[in-house]
Parts: sequence; C-alpha cells; structure tokens
Amino acid sequence: MTRALGLVESLTQSCRRHAERVAVRDPETHTTITYGELAETSDRLRDRLVHVGVRPGDRVGLHLRKSVDSIIAILGVLKTGAAYVPVDPEAPASRAAFILDDCSVRVVITDADLAPRLDGALAEFGVAPAILRLPDADTSTRIRAALVAAQEADAAPVTADASPDVDDLAYILYTSGSTGRPKGVRLTHRAAASFIGWCRDEFSPSRDDVFSSHAPLHFDLSIHDVFVPLVGGARLVVIGEDLGRDPLRLAEAIAAESISVWYSTPSILNLLALYGRLDRHDHSALRLVLFAGEVFPIPQLRRLKEHWPHPRYYNLYGPTETNVCTYFEIPETIPADRTEPFPIGRMCPPLRGRVVDGEGGPVERGREGELLVSGPGVMDGYWNLPEQDARAFSRDAEGERWYRTGDLVVEDEQSNYVFHGRRDRMVKRHGYRIELGEIEAGLASHPAVREVAVVAVAGPDHGVRIKACLAVEGDSRPSIIALKQFSVERLPRYMVPDTFEFLEALPRTSTDKIDYQSLVADG
Repeated sequence: MTRALGLVESLTQSCRRHAERVAVRDPETHTTITYGELAETSDRLRDRLVHVGVRPGDRVGLHLRKSVDSIIAILGVLKTGAAYVPVDPEAPASRAAFILDDCSVRVVITDADLAPRLDGALAEFGVAPAILRLPDADTSTRIRAALVAAQEADAAPVTADASPDVDDLAYILYTSGSTGRPKGVRLTHRAAASFIGWCRDEFSPSRDDVFSSHAPLHFDLSIHDVFVPLVGGARLVVIGEDLGRDPLRLAEAIAAESISVWYSTPSILNLLALYGRLDRHDHSALRLVLFAGEVFPIPQLRRLKEHWPHPRYYNLYGPTETNVCTYFEIPETIPADRTEPFPIGRMCPPLRGRVVDGEGGPVERGREGELLVSGPGVMDGYWNLPEQDARAFSRDAEGERWYRTGDLVVEDEQSNYVFHGRRDRMVKRHGYRIELGEIEAGLASHPAVREVAVVAVAGPDHGVRIKACLAVEGDSRPSIIALKQFSVERLPRYMVPDTFEFLEALPRTSTDKIDYQSLVADG
C-alpha cells in the first residue's frame, strides 16, 4: 500500500523542522502557539482519542468555534488515522446532530458552552458519542486544559501516529442536499495532497508568509487556509466568526498581523472595500488576494484593486467535491470598458476538465455545456449515498471517472472556462452551495404552511436573493418575524430566505408541477 505523503507526514515533518516558529495565532484572544507546541498538544489529543476508542477509518466531529484549539484538533484527529468532520457551531443544533449521527462519529470535540444544546439534539437521534468538552477557561489553549484534566482522571498511554493510505478518508465536509438533508462529501488524503501540491506550485508560499484563515472550518476554502501554510512552515492567523464579519476590525487585523495571503469570498472583500476604511491602514504585506465561492462583480473588484493595487489577484472556482479545480489570474489593470465578470479560468493540474451536452457528448469550443472534472483532487463520493454517487459520476469510453459539477460553462478562445449558471436548483450565496429543496423542507415543517416553493432571484451586483413563496392553511398566516425565527431554528443563517411571499396557491405547470419559472419571473 502506498503511504500518504500529504497531511499527517508532511505536517509532522513541518512541526519538527520549524519547532520554534509561530504556527498559529488568534488576534482576538492573543493566543499564539509554535510548531513545537502544535506537535506536542496534538500528540496528546491523539493519545486521548485513541484511548477512548478512536481507530483508523473512524470519524471525529468538530463542533468548535474557530480558534487555535480547532487547528490543534484537526491535526490531533488526523494523527489517529480518523477523518475529521467539522460542523457549523452557529447552525441549529439539530442540523449538527444530524450530521454527526449520519456519519457515526466516534467522538465529538466541542466548546463547553455549546455542549448542552448539542447533547440534547444528539439525544433526540438516540446517539451518545464520547464528547471532549473544551472548558471556558482563560488559558493559552483550552484544549490543553481539557487534556490535562482528562489525563488526571483517566491516564491515556502514549501512542504513535497512524500511517494512512492515500485513499483513506481525511475529512468529510457536509453541503446542502436536495433531499432536504445535508450530504457528506468524502475527501481522501490523496485529494488533499493533490490540492496542496497545486497551491504550492502556483502560489509559491514561503515560511515568511502569513496566511489568513477566514473561512469556517466546515467550508472547503478552509482546506487551503489550514494546510498550505502549516505544511510550509508559514504562520496561520485564525479569523474567528465575530472578527470575520466586522470590516472595520478586520481591516485593522490584516494590517496588524501583516497578512500576506488572503482568501475569502468576494462578498467579504467587498465589505472590506466599502466599510473597512482601508486607506487608514498599511496593507503592503499583501502579495496574494484569492477569492472563490461566488461571482465577483467587476465594479466591486475594481474598487478593491484601487485600495489594494499591489497584490496578485486570483479567481478560484470549484465545488466542495473537487475543492478548487480552475483558476484565473486577474489582470493587473481591469479594462475600463469591461463589465462582465472574469472567467473561472483553466484547470488546475493534474485535474482535467471537459464540457459535455445533455447526452454526455463533447461540445465545440464556444458552445455551452456542463463542466466535468476528473483527477486525484475529486471526492471519493458522498457519505452513504450510493444513488447520489451514481448521478454525480459518469465514465467515458476509456473508463475514466468524471464528476458532473452541474455548472454550465463555455470554453473561450483562450481555453478559459466562462461560468454560465446551473442545470439544477442549486445556487451559491456568500460562497455556500445551497440546495433550494433543503430550505423548502425546513419551511414545510411549519404547521401553518400548506405548500412552499423557494426560488433564487437576481440581487444587486450579480448577487442572489432567496425568496420563499408560501400557501398557508386557512387564515393562519404567520408573521414575517415568526417565519424568520422558525427558519433560524432549522437552517444555517446563510439559508434563511431574504423575503417571504404569501399566495393563495402556488402556480402550476400543465403537468401539475410547481411553476418555478413564473415565481422567478415575478421577482
């Protein structure tokens, strides 16, 4: 069996090589750990997890706010040979519990103040995994305090790092599902190593770089943020949830921490340009600005480049199932007459792409078709969803396996792919993939709702707004505030509809299906 040369081995080698250098820093709590401390604490977590039954191939849930501790947790889990499963700590506990139950986690690592809510939600599913609670303690790393307390109560012997195979699972990221329930995307050590290798080849990171970690850990942008800097001995600056939403404080932190590589969705960069007062800070350390997850409208991108003219800018594209699979470097000067967003670009080697028609046949350059992706960076499949796997993949005449992205593109004369939309009811909002059917399923559980249809309509500057159209029972129409609260209790914040519209009955097509097109046309 071929051993993985990526995550576990590369990270432990980096920790040994750069033991005295700062590995991770949290500017909000002023917590800083070196590579040596990262190695030592993640070793102790490995020992504890193995002691409570975690074995190679198991899954460990991370229900944690972004912090230095969450980075330690990722490395500790990987050292056991298990896969980590990050869940959104801000999402309803019922959604987190579904995910943790769905992939049968052996252990959950969570913040102590989040634990009661999670315990109750897990109990409703009839499951009780072992839980390691990180205390509400004023210590440099709370995970270290939790491990010390656990060791005093029940000593865990020292173990050794696992040696995962390249085809073993490294992590599972859950995305919105069309069935109304989130689905787990299985990513292997091979997929992670392939992506990290491409990043190193294209962006030439050095140990002198300072990387931002803005994306939540359950979001695929985090794979770049966490692993690329740590494999190379660079510094990782953790941007917590509160800081990440505050453009004034965020602009200050980028300058104070001398961040040189920034990666986020365009919406965050636009907030920085609009409200961050960027002219008040020295951001000269920035050398790379990477963005992904949604369209970056040209007026907004041009405004950001006026504030930050010196970095190189890249538009990165890819679903969770492939991580980044195409890239396009933005020209130093955006032509004054350009109004259309830039292409999503070319394939990231060693990935390969092809554009096909509805029957799976190739289309000519310049014609619209669905983008398919093949190569080592593509997911292994969905967690326990063989029917979804069958729909997601196809094989060509040579037997090569291709992932069907569902994205419609056109290949231009420069061999760049230009994004043209979707072939299904999935949309992207704030960088997250959202299946509108999952929102419908959440709202349909409201006792007053007889029928519901959710559509995406055009928002300002190429953005997306979500509209929920409802037919209710009798005169029992709930208030908009009540519907918003109901949604927040069942859906992640990024899925909560922007607007609600009440109808006597939902429009139907001649085949008695909901007429979504007419609902979109009505705005």
